[in-house]
Amino acid sequence: MIFALLVIAAWTLIWNGLGLWQAAKNKQKVWFIVILVLNTIGLLPIIYLIWFKPREANNRKEANNQKTTLINRRVTKRTIKKKEP
Repeated sequence: MIFALLVIAAWTLIWNGLGLWQAAKNKQKVWFIVILVLNTIGLLPIIYLIWFKPREANNRKEANNQKTTLINRRVTKRTIKKKEP
């Protein structure tokens, strides 16, 4: 019986820790508070990690694409200015 409680406690601690860490990293205060207050034996943090992990990767790709576009525009403007005189 004690072994089962220790396994459940470790399971909960690991998933809550991962969920809280990701919520803090993504600056999502509401999710951080909800995961911190509600003890769902790791189910809520797992749901959070599954739904919000891919969005973070997509946001990074979009940010990189925007940076590349801005750099390309600057390079193009410089090249056009040099060719005019």
